[in-house]
Amino acid sequence: MKPYVIAYLSAACISALYLPSSLAFERTSGGSTTVIKEGQNAFSQPAANLPMSERIDFSVGNSFFRNPWVSSPASTDARDGLGPLFNTNGCQNCHIKDGRGHPPQAGDINAVSMLVRLSVPALSDAEKQKLIQYGNIPEPNYGGQLQDFALPGAKPEGKVTLSYQPVTVTFEDGESVTLRKPNIAITDLNYGPMAENVQMSARIAPPMIGLGLLESIAAEDIYALADPSDDNGDGVSGRANQVWDVEQGRTALGRFGWKAGLPTVKQQNAAAFNGDVGLTTSMFPHHNCMPSQSVCEDMPNGGTPEVSDNILSFVTFYARHLAVPARRNMEDPSVKQGQALFVEAGCHACHVPTFTTQKRSDLPALSEQTIHPYTDLLLHDVGEGLADHRGEFIANGREWRTAPLWGIGYTKEVSPEATYLHDGRARTLMEAILWHDGEAATAKQAVLGMSKTERDALVAFLRSL
Repeated sequence: MKPYVIAYLSAACISALYLPSSLAFERTSGGSTTVIKEGQNAFSQPAANLPMSERIDFSVGNSFFRNPWVSSPASTDARDGLGPLFNTNGCQNCHIKDGRGHPPQAGDINAVSMLVRLSVPALSDAEKQKLIQYGNIPEPNYGGQLQDFALPGAKPEGKVTLSYQPVTVTFEDGESVTLRKPNIAITDLNYGPMAENVQMSARIAPPMIGLGLLESIAAEDIYALADPSDDNGDGVSGRANQVWDVEQGRTALGRFGWKAGLPTVKQQNAAAFNGDVGLTTSMFPHHNCMPSQSVCEDMPNGGTPEVSDNILSFVTFYARHLAVPARRNMEDPSVKQGQALFVEAGCHACHVPTFTTQKRSDLPALSEQTIHPYTDLLLHDVGEGLADHRGEFIANGREWRTAPLWGIGYTKEVSPEATYLHDGRARTLMEAILWHDGEAATAKQAVLGMSKTERDALVAFLRSL
């Protein structure tokens, strides 16, 4: 039996076919949800343990995630209501094959799988109070993000362009790497000037795999890893973001987004429909338009709400059950060496390997799974080089959520143009490592001191995930 013949296998089958029992748990990154799938569709599979009766719901959600939305009025009234201002007409355009996005490339007219968040500092007491519920104060004329597409008859908000400044980093053995630091520029503004104190932060679309498993980790297990005052003196603190749960009407643990600014998969989806595609939901019933943009009132819409609760539920089911593919090449000596170096450098202090999800009677496929996401879902200060100087709820401008590493070795198979870090500046895994600083400074110094063989082994380990 060949791996490429097998679409879905239980954790027990994977263990028996491929690995000695002592290593089997590492192979199944997503527990019993893990799939064996390589190539472009490695991130697009349903959880392996999802019963056939529920795979229909997965497929329906996939259709609304994958297929484009259209403007109103339209005969396809289940998919109309696009815009009038938007970043994309379909989720899959940003999360390419359910994987990562990338910054605009030479010749691209629109950013598509990268957007630019906008805000202004909270100065008054009233504005600071709004941060509890909204996380940011939107830019007065353009709102919370720049939308560079518009329907016919409307004008896009503006155009995003990027330039890069080279930054050279040298290892102790003399080899050097040239990193690229992005500079954002927004031109062709159509709705007035931007505030002089505007805060901008570029964000590429993150991969979609394993979201339901991350949502199923008990909050107390995440809080237990936080050490905001660094009481243990290891140089790594970690804070849990406190964000607004729209459905519950209260503050909750943030888990999703580059700064952990969203509490649930459902709210993440609804926010993306609203901000990225220009669609309303019962969670976000108003178009993402500012008072200066009458276009949202002037043009037809797709009803109230444009994305029904039923459709949102299907898309959320799909997003929760996208499977993590199995680890590969675990018996390779270089991979084993790289895993040891990963721990020796202290990378596991933030990229925590293992959790067990809580019991979920509503989502049995995700319930009580031992998983290996390599994240603590906490905020960490990773230095000035990666700082965007833009807060989000309690996250400050130097803090980012620890990105999960599971599946990262499949990134370029799924989308060859995909890049790494929040704004896609890193073209390789080593570039991503070298941008780390702040709480990760000790780990970075350890990598700078590694030999070429050791560096290659570290990257081989990451590619095995």
